[in-house]
Amino acid sequence: MAQAAETARTVILTVDDDPGVSRAVARDLRRRYGESYRIVRAESGESALEALRELKLRGDLVAVILADYRMPQMNGIEFLEQALDVYPGARRVLLTAYADTNAAIDAINVVDLDHYLLKPWDPPEEKLYPVLDDLLAAWRAGAYKPVPSTKVVGHRWSARSSEVREFLARNQVPYRWYSVEEPEGRRLLAAAGQDGQRLPLVITPDCTVLVEPEAPELAAHVGLATTPTADFYDLIVIGGGPAGLGAAVYGASEGLRTVLVERSATGGQAGQSSRIENYLGFPDGVSGAQLTDRARRQAAKFGAEILTAREVTGLEVNGAARVVRFADGSAIAAHSVILATGVQYRQLEAAGCTDLTGCGVFYGSALTEAASCQGQDVYIVGGANSAGQAAMYLSRGAKSVTLLVRGPDLSASMSHYLIQQIGEAPNIAVRCHTVVEQAHGADHLERLTLRNTVTGRTEQVDAQWMFVFIGAAPLTDWLGASVLRDQRGFILAGPDLTADGRPPAGWELDRPPYHLETSIPGVFVAGDARAESAKRVASAVGEGAMAVMLVHRYLEQS
Repeated sequence: MAQAAETARTVILTVDDDPGVSRAVARDLRRRYGESYRIVRAESGESALEALRELKLRGDLVAVILADYRMPQMNGIEFLEQALDVYPGARRVLLTAYADTNAAIDAINVVDLDHYLLKPWDPPEEKLYPVLDDLLAAWRAGAYKPVPSTKVVGHRWSARSSEVREFLARNQVPYRWYSVEEPEGRRLLAAAGQDGQRLPLVITPDCTVLVEPEAPELAAHVGLATTPTADFYDLIVIGGGPAGLGAAVYGASEGLRTVLVERSATGGQAGQSSRIENYLGFPDGVSGAQLTDRARRQAAKFGAEILTAREVTGLEVNGAARVVRFADGSAIAAHSVILATGVQYRQLEAAGCTDLTGCGVFYGSALTEAASCQGQDVYIVGGANSAGQAAMYLSRGAKSVTLLVRGPDLSASMSHYLIQQIGEAPNIAVRCHTVVEQAHGADHLERLTLRNTVTGRTEQVDAQWMFVFIGAAPLTDWLGASVLRDQRGFILAGPDLTADGRPPAGWELDRPPYHLETSIPGVFVAGDARAESAKRVASAVGEGAMAVMLVHRYLEQS
């Protein structure tokens, strides 16, 4: 039948640590859905996660996941939370006893639980199948796409290969990685007629072969929107971090024709975070990828356009229009603009780091490299929250994680909860008053020279992995003199523009700038790029929403 053909490789997964119950659940599911879906069962959270990862690698779809709440080592909520990272679109069901209904209600907030079922559910015709029928119908009507994975062939220690993998991962594009040193990688090269001298090689789902693709070409071939559908909008949002995504959601939901322009991948620095634990509404934390994916889908649901791999190079005023120019010479215009360009990690100036970037030296969390750090000694440079979050994430699989901190301790820039977690982690060490003096290696990182800033003593340590989080610089150089900025490049807005009681030079309106308005009327700033901003995800999202409110006020008075 048609549905069976459509869902031939689609999975319903169930996990319960009681073998008898596990078999009974699978039996009930096969009786009703066996012809149309593949029923996979597991008897622990870890084995279920293993099964999900294997399904992901094969390109299979998972429609529904049912997990028992009371399981040792990893309970049902903890399992579903991790399963969300592997299959965010799968419908999630928690199986509970009557005494555990409070836990099920809590799970609605933690893992976006779709339903919870009380055990036993006899007869299944009344208590199980109607619920599953509704969830499967909702899944089929949702935004899942049965698209075969993109294939990437490259070298483990290639900076360009690392960049391509990071680009695909951060844009939620499924892909499979093949090392050029492995037989399957060589077979793919041969099939594409390539000798491996130019890497990475990308093979898209429609079998298009891309050799050393740049981000715009790659984005266009893997289904990401890169071209605007119009020349003029109500609102252009520049930057796709939390502030930009928040502005896009609120702008589009309130009826403004909105386009968001992002040069790399939505999420910004927050999108690279392995775990954000102090964001309101997520008591057990949420990964940056989860938060970004939900926000992006929410913005798209309200009708916002999202353009990826488009670099903005200029902002001009043309009468009532605000014109945004791209690197390829094209342009779009709008009544208003929100600058949410965020910041980027500063580069480590130690000798050797530039040549080894992407070959053992990484800026940001580089989650795509985490699997390769299993059983390895990892070094992290920095003492703020992003460094602490990366340390906790990498410590799950690494042999050891060493935090290199320039200051006397972590308290100056890291949240207390993270300091506590790091202190309790047996394989995380903190070395204070320590900086990297040099990175050594031929084609990849092999050693580091460390220096104690108090004693001046240096030492060399073996190292293949170093992740750097040493402060951030605003991505605002492209603005030139068109928008007023402070000495560090952060954008001035609102009261900061009228500190002396006078409007900024060239300001022609008979009112002072609104709170988040820049020196150009109708151009607003939100998030980390704003001077004296809080540098927190929640405040960035809030500023994005507030900027939209001020856009409305500006448009009403224009």
